[in-house]
Amino acid sequence: MVRARTPLSHEVDDVQSAVPRLLRVTAALSWRFLVVVAALYVVGTVTGYLAGIVVPVAIALLLAALLVPGVDHLSGLGVPRGIATALVLIGGLVILGGVLTFVVVTFVNGVPGLVSQLSQSVDQVSKWLTDGPLHLSDTQINDAVTKFLATLTDNQAGITSGALTTAATVGELLTQALLVLFVLIFFLYDGSRIWHFLIRAAPDRVRTRVDVAGRRGLAALVSYVRATSAVAVVDAVGIGIGLAVLGVPLAIPLAALVFLGAFIPIIGAVVAGSVAIFIALVANGVVAGLVVAGIVIAVMQLESHVLQPLLLGRAVKLHPLSVVLAIAGGLLVAGIAGALLSVPLLAVLNSGIRSLLSEADEHVDPADVHASSPEESAPEGEDVDTETPPKIG
Repeated sequence: MVRARTPLSHEVDDVQSAVPRLLRVTAALSWRFLVVVAALYVVGTVTGYLAGIVVPVAIALLLAALLVPGVDHLSGLGVPRGIATALVLIGGLVILGGVLTFVVVTFVNGVPGLVSQLSQSVDQVSKWLTDGPLHLSDTQINDAVTKFLATLTDNQAGITSGALTTAATVGELLTQALLVLFVLIFFLYDGSRIWHFLIRAAPDRVRTRVDVAGRRGLAALVSYVRATSAVAVVDAVGIGIGLAVLGVPLAIPLAALVFLGAFIPIIGAVVAGSVAIFIALVANGVVAGLVVAGIVIAVMQLESHVLQPLLLGRAVKLHPLSVVLAIAGGLLVAGIAGALLSVPLLAVLNSGIRSLLSEADEHVDPADVHASSPEESAPEGEDVDTETPPKIG
């Protein structure tokens, strides 16, 4: 039975035919784009409101990606998973505590030498100000110091308030550190059941595809953490050796700072290297500062042209521009935490979305993603960008 067309239908057809096709397509894309932006805004607002929970969970996920291969290896040797989780966590905490203790002790022991060298540098700067081209008098220098001390005194209330805020922030950090540890335990011990519970939200017809995409995203995350850790070690060792040879104070704490900064690609290593250059410049003079600058530049070039393509290039194929924009966006939205988590998030989304859009993954068994090699499990016709995903749980 053919339904007769009403006059209203004719009017709608006439209106649609009167509107240029380009305008209709643009309007359709525009309202869809606005809906997506609104959804992202809501998600971002909720995430920002729950940042005290979201950030620790994200950090725990990064640590789980680093530690879960060890737990899986012990489980494969017949060790109960609970004991394997405890052994890996205790071993990691012992190593971390030992390294932090060594760094703190070295920092405390190096502060007196740094203060002595800073005093000499201040005396040299004062001498240059009086005897150099500026020809400043001792009275002018003393007046400047007096004004600086007066400014500190006038703003004592603000400084005290800032100290109290810092104390509150330290308390929050300790609370979030405990939350990270608590969540990490469950990720390592019961990650498989947590993942299976989450994918139940997906419709039955696409649940398998979502499972495969999630496992590929996890593989990208594991590869990213491993590769970034290797790059961070090379950066810290290279710059640390250079600082130690030149006799720069606090060489080991500065190397530790470089290691931590390397987990924020591009920007972190540059900032940490700049701090090392500044300490060398102030404590050891211009020549040492220039040498340290050369060492930092050489290590950055090694990272950019050798380590990044070989390690991170295989782990997650992301264009450098996308990495820089992701870090800038994360830094703008969520500060240091956003800069730290933006690239891993981008790597997971890149791998997961590519898997969802790949026809080759449509009939892949999630169990085969674990068992097969990257070449066998990668979507046909696409580059391999992840390592073999480890089992979680």
